[in-house]
Amino acid sequence: MTTASQQPTPETSPAPDAPATPDTSVTPDTSVTFINVFEIDAEHLDGFLAHWQERAALMSTKPGFLDSRLHRARSSETRFQLVNVSHWASEEEYAAAGADPEFQRRTKAASESAQAPVVPNPGLYDVAVEFVGPAASRPAASQG
Repeated sequence: MTTASQQPTPETSPAPDAPATPDTSVTPDTSVTFINVFEIDAEHLDGFLAHWQERAALMSTKPGFLDSRLHRARSSETRFQLVNVSHWASEEEYAAAGADPEFQRRTKAASESAQAPVVPNPGLYDVAVEFVGPAASRPAASQG
């Protein structure tokens, strides 16, 4: 049985082979995570990706944009072929960026495409539990 006094603290790190301990005391801040999972036939992915990059490039210029990654399923049998995870400094800045008329036009055109029907499933999220693995705390290898 582990007692509170045995839990690692920020001043001490766990042994390299120790399992990660979840941090359930994540303090909410103003930043938000936008996650959008896309249902799309695998054969239509390449065309959709080109247009998604254009929309993402537009959003990346907006105040409050922090980062974005679009993940592609490894299997064509996966229900959600694409998963977008973006971080924004605040919900207000995210909402303002999404209200941009050009972004709305491009998004509407993508969702109405007869060639590649796409079902987006967007939402804003806050971190509830966080794990940080040992690789995240290692210094980067020097490049030489």
